[in-house]
Amino acid sequence: METEISAGSVELWAALGVFLAAYILIFTEKIHRTIAALIGAVAMVLVGTFLGFYDQGAALSSIDFGTLFLVTGMMVMVAILEGTGATQYLAIRIAQASRGRPLLLLSGLGAFTAGASAFLDNVTTMVLIAPLTISIADILDLSPLPFLTTEAAFAVMGGLATLVGDPANIIIGSGSGFGFVDFLVHLAPVALVVWVGSLAVFFLIFRDFVRKHPKNVEKLMEIDAKKALEDPAGARRMSVVLGVVILLYLVHQWLGLEPATVAMLGAALALVVGRPDVRKTFSEVEWSAVFFYGALFVLVGGLEHVGILNEFALLFQRFAQGNVLVASIIILWGAGLLSAVVDNVALVIALVPVLQRLGHLGLPPEHLTPLWWSLAIGAVLGGLATPIGSSATVVTISLSERTATPIDARRWMAVGVPAWFVGLSLGTLFVVWGVLSGFYA
Repeated sequence: METEISAGSVELWAALGVFLAAYILIFTEKIHRTIAALIGAVAMVLVGTFLGFYDQGAALSSIDFGTLFLVTGMMVMVAILEGTGATQYLAIRIAQASRGRPLLLLSGLGAFTAGASAFLDNVTTMVLIAPLTISIADILDLSPLPFLTTEAAFAVMGGLATLVGDPANIIIGSGSGFGFVDFLVHLAPVALVVWVGSLAVFFLIFRDFVRKHPKNVEKLMEIDAKKALEDPAGARRMSVVLGVVILLYLVHQWLGLEPATVAMLGAALALVVGRPDVRKTFSEVEWSAVFFYGALFVLVGGLEHVGILNEFALLFQRFAQGNVLVASIIILWGAGLLSAVVDNVALVIALVPVLQRLGHLGLPPEHLTPLWWSLAIGAVLGGLATPIGSSATVVTISLSERTATPIDARRWMAVGVPAWFVGLSLGTLFVVWGVLSGFYA
């Protein structure tokens, strides 16, 4: 139960103070973000219990366990797939199909990265693809920088396309009730258009590079891609499991299954069929991310219980009811700007309850729906602008340090800022079309 608390109350300011202090710690990265979030969550519960507005039971009820199980299930499947070498095998095949030509290689690896990131965690995708990209570039005597920067950007774009492609989407899906097909219908076209638009921009930025003639093409063609398959039988089994999981995602709403149930079923099937080393598999799950999300839910729950989010929703309702198009654009660009400098998961977990409140307050579905999709577009694509805006970018920059041309902030932003602007602009056009055409009705 929420507490009705006046604007000048000690409880309200105490909850807001704990929340802001925790988020400042998270964003400044003075300590690891999971530690900061856990400290904030514990502080919120202790302060709430002492002042009587938020006890341990309320904190537990604030955690969206569906999101946590969905994330965990996907991580288990990705960890098992990673061990088979299937991703590396496909990347080598794509590189050989391009015969080393930079334009085709950049396009092919970019498309593969975006496609993989739609179903796999984009950080894992870059961890698998980046070292291979560096090796291919070395063989062809080409700079890996254009490939790495564009791949990281495409990983972010690909994550926009599906419910499971980005943690922000998972949280939005859980909060909105939208299923896998809803995300495919409303966001996959946006991701595709943004990918094409960004690819054109990248060709312009790297116009001299894509005209280069690679060396040692015969050496690339001589690579035995099958050697990258560490476990061919396991790769075949995992392809079947992933096919079953994707099929279940497509029909889960008709079957009455939650996405989290499908993910955990997929994880169980992968463990049974793949027969991996269980301890090794679970050691590769990013438990710090799971605890981070859980702690953020507890933090935001404290704000809900003192009524702050309800008041914010009331204010926004009066604005959104008569200006749904303007409200959608504000949310898209606001989330896009904030996600460039802060963690988009933290941002989305704070904003999802506000949109839920709008629904409870009676905002019509045709007005609320575009707000959800605007939040997803802004929160996911906003991370393109800066070197710290996306986890995939951070990992890629770190991996680039083993090359002769590591990616620094200037080099990233020369690619990221144009991609960010193109992405948000095209996303805005899609939302405008959706609202005016009645697509969201």
